[in-house]
Amino acid sequence: MQVKKLVRTLLLLLLVSPIAIFAQHGNEEHSSGNHEVKTEELSEADVKAAKRKAYIKHHLQDSYDFAIWHAKGIEFPLPVILFDEGLHIFSSSKFHHGESVAESKGNFYKIFHGKIYKTDAEGTIAMDDHHHPTNAKPLDFSITKNVFTIMLMSILIFFLFSRFAKSYKTSLVPSKGGKFLEPLIIFVRDEIAIPNIGEKHYKKYMSYLLTVFFFIWFLNLAGMTPLGIGVTNNIAVTFALALITFLITQLTSKKAYWGHIFWMPGVPVPMKFILAPIELLGVIIKPFALMIRLYANMTAGHIVIMSLIGLLYVFTNWFAKGAFLGLTLFLSIIELLVAFLQAYIFTMLTALYFGGAVAEHDDH
Repeated sequence: MQVKKLVRTLLLLLLVSPIAIFAQHGNEEHSSGNHEVKTEELSEADVKAAKRKAYIKHHLQDSYDFAIWHAKGIEFPLPVILFDEGLHIFSSSKFHHGESVAESKGNFYKIFHGKIYKTDAEGTIAMDDHHHPTNAKPLDFSITKNVFTIMLMSILIFFLFSRFAKSYKTSLVPSKGGKFLEPLIIFVRDEIAIPNIGEKHYKKYMSYLLTVFFFIWFLNLAGMTPLGIGVTNNIAVTFALALITFLITQLTSKKAYWGHIFWMPGVPVPMKFILAPIELLGVIIKPFALMIRLYANMTAGHIVIMSLIGLLYVFTNWFAKGAFLGLTLFLSIIELLVAFLQAYIFTMLTALYFGGAVAEHDDH
């Protein structure tokens, strides 16, 4: 019963939390630092629309501090780690949300459009003809909001599954949180791993499949909270996940896998020379599709929901406000399904690629 109450509470929280994203700020001006909105020669409606767009863009971006409630000043800085003629480590609070220049060992740095550039004491950013900064960029190894969230989620998953595994030492019947995790683990095994990889080889891939499934799902759920977490909205993260899948697929593949790519059995020789480059191109396209699918779906979902929430502050008619509020809550429920669905699709396609790499073919 406690597990059911916990699940219901979490679902309710995730359902209504998108409203809090804008409710924290209301029509507050969000035009400081890297998200300045130019208001010259714009109408009041255009200014408000520009501010809403700037806030949505800011919400989806990574940052060098972690804001829990920006309007109330409830936030904490994160460590900035730069390599520029030596190692520079300092707190992101020196930037004051991108409004100030940070000094470290005689060097000066400034955040411009979400990236750190080397500058002077006045924070000068030089531009080229295409309005791109020409300042030097140091090597950036900072613990940003996304990196911090990944570390936190990894620790959470490790803690949950460690407790879950230890519970089987005393009883084969799961207890507490295990009652929630065990059906999902069985689901990944019986509905994803075995059908796509086969009973002979699926076990060696189960640890990765479970990790990537729960990792993506938990991060997607975290993105539904008003904390501005958008890890799976970051294409660098989805690229890293797709790259790991690609490397595991190629490094664990059998000889027959490459034989069916470069010299397909049962195919006329002239056709083999035509099909081999196409098959090789498919090897690269598969992880690329994994990367784009997860990134695009999660980003689109966040933009749609936040745009609808922004409309609550546009219309003055209470009927329109109620209609958009109901639509937002409905789409939030859909987004909870999408959060699970994207984790499932990524894991299922990963298992499908693994299955193709270790499949045993009968070429007679």
